[in-house]
Amino acid sequence: MDIIQNFVVFEGADGSGTTTQLNMLADRFTKTSKTAFFPTFEPTGGAIGKLIRSALKNEAVFDPKALCYLFAADRVEHLFSNNGILERTNRGEFVVSDRYSISSLVYQGIECGDELPAELNKDFPAPEITIFFDLKPDIAKERMKARTSLEIYEYLEFQNKVYAKYLAVLEKYAALGARVEIIDASEPAEIVHDKVWSILSQMPIFKI
Repeated sequence: MDIIQNFVVFEGADGSGTTTQLNMLADRFTKTSKTAFFPTFEPTGGAIGKLIRSALKNEAVFDPKALCYLFAADRVEHLFSNNGILERTNRGEFVVSDRYSISSLVYQGIECGDELPAELNKDFPAPEITIFFDLKPDIAKERMKARTSLEIYEYLEFQNKVYAKYLAVLEKYAALGARVEIIDASEPAEIVHDKVWSILSQMPIFKI
């Protein structure tokens, strides 16, 4: 398995706090670190990512297999475009993404079966570390009540499938040699952040 050094991915079901933790990490780097840090996310803010987000908001409707292809295409741009993940990590930047290929194996695996997302994502290199924010769907549902609107996957029946799928996919992913860390995301955000930092701060990029 090819590994991208200096690259970390946050994964978790909807409402698990991946975006909150990415924002907290960005704030930490702004205040305290001299290491160049690039926070990013999928779907991206590019043209393909915007199309995907319109589908997630139910503003556009795609066949699940078409959406699977769109996620993979967006990921190619995310990795290989100018100032993409590979270019940034190769020049010594620390990159953390809110979601990556495992999200496709989970969400699109539920939507259109395992075969297509597995094929489309098999050649993407793995991050140095994947952190899974472990939060039961019923707790996540309570957290999401504050949202003004929900996306197409953000309902409890589907999220129960997402949670179970994540656990299965991550087990297989780790068996292939990828480093997976699991954090209890039910704790207060500050405690979760401290646990995230305790993992990240031991990476070689911070030992130079």
